[in-house]
Amino acid sequence: MKIDKSKEPAKLELRPGLEGVPVTQSSICDIDGIKGDLKYRGYSIAELAQKSSFLETTFLLIWGKLPTSKELREFEKEIQMHRRLSFRVRDMMKCFPESGHPMDALQSSAASLGLFYSRRATDNPKYIYDAVVRLIAKIPTMVAAFQLIRKGQDPIQPRDDLPYSANFLYMLTEKEPDPLEARVFDRCLILHAEHSLNASTFSARVTASTLTDPYAVIASAVGTLAGPLHGGANEDVIKMLEDIKSPDQAKNFLKAAIKNKQKIMGFGHREYKVKDPRATILQTFAEELFARFGKDEMYDIAKALEAEASPMLGPKGIFPNVDFYSGLVYRKLGIPKDLFTPIFAISRVAGWLAHWREQLSANRIFRPTQIYIGEGERTWKPLEDRSIN
Repeated sequence: MKIDKSKEPAKLELRPGLEGVPVTQSSICDIDGIKGDLKYRGYSIAELAQKSSFLETTFLLIWGKLPTSKELREFEKEIQMHRRLSFRVRDMMKCFPESGHPMDALQSSAASLGLFYSRRATDNPKYIYDAVVRLIAKIPTMVAAFQLIRKGQDPIQPRDDLPYSANFLYMLTEKEPDPLEARVFDRCLILHAEHSLNASTFSARVTASTLTDPYAVIASAVGTLAGPLHGGANEDVIKMLEDIKSPDQAKNFLKAAIKNKQKIMGFGHREYKVKDPRATILQTFAEELFARFGKDEMYDIAKALEAEASPMLGPKGIFPNVDFYSGLVYRKLGIPKDLFTPIFAISRVAGWLAHWREQLSANRIFRPTQIYIGEGERTWKPLEDRSIN
């Protein structure tokens, strides 16, 4: 009898980490890693960073279009009205250990919002809009609140007269920021708002596909971003620059790192084979701040390292990524190193929510398969018959 091979089950091919495997379609973000282009909804990141605001970019990402002046005013006003946290959330945060990482505090706090607002009405446009407003409004307040709480202080209430980014810096540092500081920080948030289907965004979409509430979606994404293989690289860049100590040591450090196959923080990206366009923009932000408020000695080390790396790593497609200069910007703004990743989360909430809405529009629960490599059929033995080995 001739066997019809077309009816045999297809052999599964293992792709660890789903690398290069398309799992969804999206109209939110487009990356050209060869040219070094990044676009949100068709708009170049360079143009948005120059002309837009974070809340306007957030509106664009989530609703797919630039807002009218009326829509933007209403969106900004709604977010302004929802910045404050319930005293119950603040009291909960006061119970967190002072030594806890701010990302863990943020994940717990974001998840707690579901206790107050969750109805899982994901087919209700008003529920979706209100959830977007609450999360965009309250996440920065949570980050700033935990920073003061762990120092033994009460959180500072938001100021209604300050715009989004200026208000966050005020709540964090306890002083009203210089307009340049607020503007640079706002543009930094634009640069980090979205970057296609990275690990935390994929986590958000998987969680969203179960039709749970958006607060759980954001909490799962924050938990994923907290992992050292995803978030925290800009913090490690600062540590690396501190270890190098001076610009004239950059070459020796780089040679030793390459020889020992040591990862060079802030260099290389899964998508980009040229310098990350966000790194280029962040470098100009750093220079704006240094020109106004004084230079950071770490910047000279960073420039020296990039110059030395160009001939050594450039031919391999390894260039500075978004994390290489962002830590220097945040450092100049007076932001502690362990808040760099929570600030990334403040920004990326916009992208996560955009993917949440997109997932809901044509939802199918994620259910990948696996290749089993365990034992075959085994016989159960009573406890008394099992040997120590």
